[in-house]
Amino acid sequence: MAELLEDGDIYFLYRPRVEEEHVDSLAEVQRLLVVLHPWHGRHLRLLVVGRKRLPDIEVHDRFWAFVDEVVDRPQQLHEALRARTYRTRTRDSRQQPPARPAAEGAYVIARHDDHTHLAYELELPPRLGEAQHDLSIEPEASYIVTVKNPQAPSPPGVGLRGSRKVRLPAALQAAFHGRRFAPLDPPAFLDHPGTEIVLIGAAHDASAELRIDLDREVERAERSTVFGDLRIGRRERPVAPLFTGEWA
Repeated sequence: MAELLEDGDIYFLYRPRVEEEHVDSLAEVQRLLVVLHPWHGRHLRLLVVGRKRLPDIEVHDRFWAFVDEVVDRPQQLHEALRARTYRTRTRDSRQQPPARPAAEGAYVIARHDDHTHLAYELELPPRLGEAQHDLSIEPEASYIVTVKNPQAPSPPGVGLRGSRKVRLPAALQAAFHGRRFAPLDPPAFLDHPGTEIVLIGAAHDASAELRIDLDREVERAERSTVFGDLRIGRRERPVAPLFTGEWA
């Protein structure tokens, strides 16, 4: 049986590319965003998944992701999720639509033998559609998760650079013991913007694999919604993916 390290609400959102008011496929998505809101903690963490979709469970994809923002109040995520205006060299303005919710549910971070897992089960949408399929969002899934040592070198063009690299507190940095990667234990690694992780597709039936009752976790998550918890308005963005599973 796995040891539960953290649980909370999980929200999946996607941000369309610039000038893409309506999304019909993954090609029109710029970023897949994941928000983790622990039930026993103050912070909300905004993660960016590098491949614009979650790792495939069947082929055990290994995808890079990083912590983009950590905030204490949902209103502080407004800037990261709202519509944006860009100025070009010709002084024309270009619009990037706001991030759109694609799914929500409950998550756990758990230690399993010598590694850690991030697992979740969805509450919404009630039935997955094309949007979730393209984003590789499953009704329930588990991923092995490791943290990259920020002091270890990265191949050219891989990972965060310069001021975006994280400087971890000494206690967390010591957890690597000189290795390039370490388990996500404690989950406090995620409380530091710039922390880089690797997600590896592990299992569809996370409850059976970890022997954790995710149904019970989802019952707790029903008290929260992406609109109330993150303070984002339904009128500001299309919400069809969250309820019908279709792109919008």
